[in-house]
Amino acid sequence: MDTLKQKQKAEGIEIVAAKFPFAANGRALSLDATDGFMKMITRKEDGLVIGAQIAGVGASDMISELSLAIEAGVTAEDIAMTIHAHPTLGEITMETAEVAIGSPIHIVK
Repeated sequence: MDTLKQKQKAEGIEIVAAKFPFAANGRALSLDATDGFMKMITRKEDGLVIGAQIAGVGASDMISELSLAIEAGVTAEDIAMTIHAHPTLGEITMETAEVAIGSPIHIVK
């Protein structure tokens, strides 16, 4: 169990860990950069984004949206409902949020 999960469990917070592979993103495919993933940690009761992890091409460009979400108290649904340009690596953030709320488009639930 990783540190965030241990901390949340100790605090009595139930979490959802949503993960989306770069291999399911059109822009990553066109760049031949399919190795990677994004993980979004949300509070189960309300979908509040409380953590994130990204590994892959463009990770340093994408993490700022998730940092802002954590600081501003944004939910996964808020991110999922926000328009993200296509085809971009930034769509991975939207797709990960869709996994978190149970409505992914490009991967099987």
